[in-house]
Formats: sequence, C-alpha cells, structure tokens
Amino acid sequence: MSESENVSTMPEWEQRFRAPRVSLPDWAEDAPDRSLFVSNATGTYELYAWDRSNGRQRQVTDRPNGTTDGVLTPDGEAIWWFSDTDGDEFGVWMRQPFGGGEDVPAAPGLAPSYPAGLAIGRDGSAVIGRSTDEDGTTIHLVPAPGGGEAVEIYRHRESAGVGDLSYDGTLIALEHTEHGDAMHSALRVVRPDGSTVAELDDTEGGTKELGLAVLGFAPVAGDPRLLVGHQRRGRWEPMIWDPLAGTETALPVDLPGDVGAEWYPDGSALLIEHSFEARSELWRYEPGAAEPVRVETPAGTVSGATARPDGTVEYLWSSAAQPPVVRSTSGAVVLDPPGAKAPASVAVEDAWVEGPGGRIHALVQKPAGDGPFPTVFEIHGGPTWHDSDAFASGPAAWVDHGFAVVRVNYRGSTGYGRAWTDALKHRVGLIELEDIAAVRDWSVKSGLADPQRLVLAGGSWGGYLTLLGLGTQPDAWALGLAAVPVADYVTAYHDEMEALKAMDRTLLGGTPEEVPERFEASSPLTYVDAVRAPVYISAGVNDPRCPIRQVENYVARLAARGAVHEVYRYDAGHGSLVVEERIKQVRLELEFALKHLGGGDVLGA
Repeated sequence: MSESENVSTMPEWEQRFRAPRVSLPDWAEDAPDRSLFVSNATGTYELYAWDRSNGRQRQVTDRPNGTTDGVLTPDGEAIWWFSDTDGDEFGVWMRQPFGGGEDVPAAPGLAPSYPAGLAIGRDGSAVIGRSTDEDGTTIHLVPAPGGGEAVEIYRHRESAGVGDLSYDGTLIALEHTEHGDAMHSALRVVRPDGSTVAELDDTEGGTKELGLAVLGFAPVAGDPRLLVGHQRRGRWEPMIWDPLAGTETALPVDLPGDVGAEWYPDGSALLIEHSFEARSELWRYEPGAAEPVRVETPAGTVSGATARPDGTVEYLWSSAAQPPVVRSTSGAVVLDPPGAKAPASVAVEDAWVEGPGGRIHALVQKPAGDGPFPTVFEIHGGPTWHDSDAFASGPAAWVDHGFAVVRVNYRGSTGYGRAWTDALKHRVGLIELEDIAAVRDWSVKSGLADPQRLVLAGGSWGGYLTLLGLGTQPDAWALGLAAVPVADYVTAYHDEMEALKAMDRTLLGGTPEEVPERFEASSPLTYVDAVRAPVYISAGVNDPRCPIRQVENYVARLAARGAVHEVYRYDAGHGSLVVEERIKQVRLELEFALKHLGGGDVLGA
C-alpha cells in the first residue's frame, strides 16, 4: 500500500495533523531569492532553505524535538537558528551557511539563555537579546565573525528585548519595561555603544497603561525613521517616529480593531495588517495619502504577510473551514508542500453574548444534525491572544467526533481594543471565567450545548483557566482537559522563566510574597479539593513557561483524595513540534472524553 493510500484510510482528524504544512517564507533583504520557512514535511517541524532562483529546497535543521526559530542574514549567505534542549527554550544561536555546511555558534562568547530578540546587520554584526533568572535582560553587540567578542550594551532586571537594527547599523531600537509594567513597553533607540539617542515612553514612567512596539526601521540607506505601534486611541495602530529629528507622524488609517504594519522593501509604502473581530485583512498605505487602499484577500485570517520587491504581497491564509495556503496577490500559490492536503472542516459561526464586562465574542463550530450537542469550550492561551476564523486541527477533530466547539475571546484577548485586553488585573483568571460562564449559559439556553456534557479545555493559559474553572465552577463542567497548565500559581511563579515572572507581577500587582491573597485567589491549587469532574492533564517535562513541579503539586492533591484524573507527561517543552506526538495527545484527550461522557455512538466515535 502506498503512503498516499495509507493516509487516505486514516480518520480525517489525523489527516489534518499529518498533512504537510509550510509557514510564510521569510526572505533575505538583499537577496530576495533566498528564503527560509518552517515545515512539518518530515513529521517534525523544522527549518528549510529555499532558493527561488532554481527552486531548490533543503532541510536546515534536524532535531528530535524540532526547530522553528530561525532568520536569514540580510545578504542571504547564512541562517541563524536557535538551539535549545528538548523544547526548554534555553540555548544559544547557531549559524549555518545558506547552501549547507557545519553549524557553528553564532556568538561563541555568550552563555545559554532565553532569547530576547535578534537583529542582524549588513556588515555581519548582530544585536542579541538574552534573558536569564540571574541577570534579567542583557543585550549584546556581536561583531562580524572574526571581529572579536560580544560587548554588553544594555542590562536591566525587568524584561526587555531587541526591536530592530537600522539599515546602516547605526541605530538599535529596544523595547523595555524598566517602569515595571510588563504589558506595556517603552522604546529606546541607542547607538551600537549603548548610548541613548532617543526615548519614547507612553506609560510616562509606568503611570499610564499605554504600550509601544517596534515594527521596524525604514529599509532604506540613510533613513532613520522607525515604524512604531502605539495604543493612544484605545487600540494598536502604527505611526512613524524619527528618533533623530524627534518627530512623530500619525497615519490616517482609521480601521476598527488592531492595526499593525511593515514597510514595503523600498520604503515607499506600508503594508497594513488589520485584525478585527476574529478576522483579518491587508491594506497598502503610502505616506501622505488620504487613506489606505485595500489589498484583496479572501475572507478568513491572514496569519502573516510580506511585501516583495516586485510589489506583490505574499501571505499565509486560512479559515476555520479551509486549511492554510501561502498565496500571492499575483494570484499564484507561492509554496505548495508535496503530499495529501488536509481535509476541510466546518465553517465558524459568530456569537455575541452580553457579559459582565461588555459584549463577548465567541466562535462556534458544530457538527451536522440538531443540538443540543456535547460541547467543548476550547479556551485559548496567551492570555493576550485571540481565537480567529483560522484553520485549527484540534477543534476540527472534536467536530468530527460529534462535538460542538465554542471558543471564547474573553477579557484579555487581543483584537477588541486596549480596554478589553487590559481588563486582566488582580482578579486574574476569575475575570476570564466570568466571560466563559456567560457564553456557557448562552450555549445551553440557545439549544446548542447539552448541559450534562460540557467540557472545559485548553492549553497554556487555556489549561490554567480549565483547572481554575473546574475548581471555582464545579457544577458547570462534566469534564476538564488541561494541557501545559498553570496549576499551582505560587510554585509556577518561582520556577518559570524570568520574563513570565515580570508578566505575573504586572497582572497580580506584585510577587507571591507581596500579594499572597491575589495569588491564592487566582491559583487552581486553592480550589483543587472542590473539583468533581474527571480531569485530564498533559505536561511537558522541560516546560519553562508552565513548569512541571507545579503541575505535580496539583496532581498530588487530586490523587490524595482519589479524584478521577489522568496525567500524561512527555519529553518536550511548552507543547510539541512532533506531529505524531501532537496526534497522540489529541487521541488521549478524545479517548478520555468519550470514556467519561459515555454514548460513543451518539458522539460519533
């Protein structure tokens, strides 16, 4: 039997995971025929080099637990990729020739760390951001190969990172949170020696909740302009800042929702990425014009876009019903991986529900037939993220098995304005669960969901909310599925990577020692004895974001009282880049749900 025949006999939900996928190709600024992308073609997500001039592709990395972080040098001669250990996110940058060859440390003098940004100059130098528990954030100027040792140009205990390096390498843009608010960065532009050129701080020393983000220097020699994202009008939108002249130029891009941007390669225009109510679209704006011009894309979600030197735009598109594809405004499919395509799923429907903090947007997928259905509330991570009308193999698997799937963009989600995103303060977790409860009540009253077969599920922050919800709303849920969760907030804080400690201090208003009552109120461990629903937990033993020790503390409490639970531990970090491992985890969740909810035939098992 051929490989294609093997695939065709698999359940559709497995086919979706196994179908070859590619990311939006990145390309070298001064050698645009040289590209870098991520693919799961071997069964593990790895980096691939692609020479567009001759069509040749080759696999760059080959590691048991996969590799996704890589960047091309501007001249396209080399690829930098981040080497950690089994998904622990702690490691060093390696460099490999574009055409293949030996991997060598890109910055031999720098010890392993968590990454905090990278920018590579045209002269072969680089600016590397590092984060460690001992030093906080440090940023280093690394000379071109053979040019000497790395020089530290920035250090601070709070989180920071490299934003970008100017075209000529004379200016470095940094994002920092020296004011102590990890949710709202300020900007600093420095010289290669670390001396300050200009500051931009909308927080006014941490007194205002207004963030800034580096979107990129103008890609033109002698042009110091920096494209910046700001929140001054209650949402993310771009402006142009000249740190040398001290001028700021607002852009007449009056689109609802969050707006991002990047430069066209010649600096003549901006490619606008607009996200609103779980969908996204593209626009082109030429500075000085009265308004932007729409770049036509299908309805759904654009997960990334880039303008090419010939003026075309390449973008990664999908919808809940249709799998992802890399398209071009020329009409062509840019990069089509070989092999069987992922089966389609069902379209998403919008639901708007009145909640305690305002209208809540939920996305609903449901199987054929009439409800009420067993229903999975699949809660997104982040928390500053959002579910969108994009293809997702996990929710599609539940629909295949007869479940409705509801995804809630609770307070804290992006794409609905700054106030909605910033609502998570002090009553962390409990606020999100209020919104989820409102949508849950709607789903039952509307006839969509069977109140006796409601599943609370999610990964990362979604896994955290799952465990917290099972303990604080024990009568509401029949089952819980928590992947890589925060389970014991205090222990998680002490064991997690430094950048996440800063975020937790911002969300909760201090450390566990300073505000113990807030950590207690927001920790699933506080309510573990109230959990009555069967609970399934999966966790990566190398996870630096939701470390394994705090999960074990929670599991021990479940076991001590004989609560119904299962735990699956796997040898990776915050999730897995191995396709078979992902399929295994979904299969285990499906089996757990069908086992404890019963009615296999009804559920379409």
